[in-house]
Amino acid sequence: MTTEKETENLEVKHEELEVAIEDEGTRPLPDSGVLSSLKRQKLKIKEEIEEQKKK
Repeated sequence: MTTEKETENLEVKHEELEVAIEDEGTRPLPDSGVLSSLKRQKLKIKEEIEEQKKK
């Protein structure tokens, strides 16, 4: 069973990824591979958060 703390940890990681995406996007030459990877990670975490909130 998932705890509130695990959900909170995922939310923190989600926010950290958002910051990393913003940082990469504002670089003079953003790396599209890095951006793509970060966005996939963020989406996966978002899906995990939503799944946990359903329980």
